[in-house]
Amino acid sequence: MANFVLHFPVNLRCFTVSASSSSNGAPPGGSGSGGGGGPVIVELPLDKIRRPLLRTRTNDPNKVQQLMDSISEIGLQVPIDVLEVDGIYYGFSGCHRYEAHQRLGLPTIRCKIRRGTKETLRHHMR
Repeated sequence: MANFVLHFPVNLRCFTVSASSSSNGAPPGGSGSGGGGGPVIVELPLDKIRRPLLRTRTNDPNKVQQLMDSISEIGLQVPIDVLEVDGIYYGFSGCHRYEAHQRLGLPTIRCKIRRGTKETLRHHMR
């Protein structure tokens, strides 16, 4: 099975498209609903991602510089993880990649977004 993500940067919507090699024509996952519900990969504007733990640690400047060089040359290879709760995006990981994008002046960053509840958000804030 192959998964593809189609991006529409104008409105930041994406669709997950699955292709299966099975001959019975049933959608992957077995449920037939096609809803999936798993994480999706999208480009988000940096200013739409809240970083609630930003002040709890400092980034390694050498690592940020290495990432800046890499991102400039080949682009971001691994998206940052983002939690979406009630339409608000929270980033708890990918601190060095996020800072590298900021310092490069890039307006967006590739994110793996998963939806969560306010309880999930409280768990991450501990």
